[in-house]
Amino acid sequence: MEITLDTIRDIELYQSKKGYRFSVDALLLYSFVNLSAAKRIADFGAGSGIIGILLAKKYPGARVVLLELQDSLLRLAEMNVRHNHLGERVEVIGCDIGTLAEKGRAQKILSEGPYDVVVANPPFRRPKTGLISPGEERAIARHEIRLKIHELVNAAAVLLRPRGRLFLIYHPERLAELTDALRPARMEMKRLRCVHSQSSSEAKMVLVEAVREGRPGLKVERPCILYDREGQYSAELRELCSGR
Repeated sequence: MEITLDTIRDIELYQSKKGYRFSVDALLLYSFVNLSAAKRIADFGAGSGIIGILLAKKYPGARVVLLELQDSLLRLAEMNVRHNHLGERVEVIGCDIGTLAEKGRAQKILSEGPYDVVVANPPFRRPKTGLISPGEERAIARHEIRLKIHELVNAAAVLLRPRGRLFLIYHPERLAELTDALRPARMEMKRLRCVHSQSSSEAKMVLVEAVREGRPGLKVERPCILYDREGQYSAELRELCSGR
């Protein structure tokens, strides 16, 4: 597998040259996690580990587990944890998230107790809609081939403590489906932020925070704009990428 070593904020990350690579979605989701402290964090579908590793840096007292199905991405995540000297606090586990809600499946992951935070950048395209991404890594990461949204929500509900938080980035077209998945799992959507390419364009993604056993009440935050009128990164996105 050909790989590259890329720098983002205060970490360096090995990625497949031709397989799945992180996008701005991962940075947006990382920045959307706004708790003052967290002790236990789970990253669903961690890929090469970018979100979980960034959160481990953001919350230096936290223990983080990176859960990933694909062997090639598992190996990259393990490399990245070692490369960023986080082996004492960050663990990489091969896991089919879609089965975690089944009896006994989450036992290993819950061995040290429930979680404060679950983050997920899930596949949001239906299998038979749009072009399937070339290569198995990217196809599984972007299309609902191995993980459905209700399976992800149910798995998060199993891991989270009461009042624990699920943070995810999803497609606005499927927001109603996400809401339908949250309520049966006793998860309440509490915070939402729409992501737009430009101020004049419709939302392309949506950031969502849901709370296990939370009370009804939704806060809609100001929109996130990725590009200015000249097509350059917005000030917010430049700051997010650089960490300054």
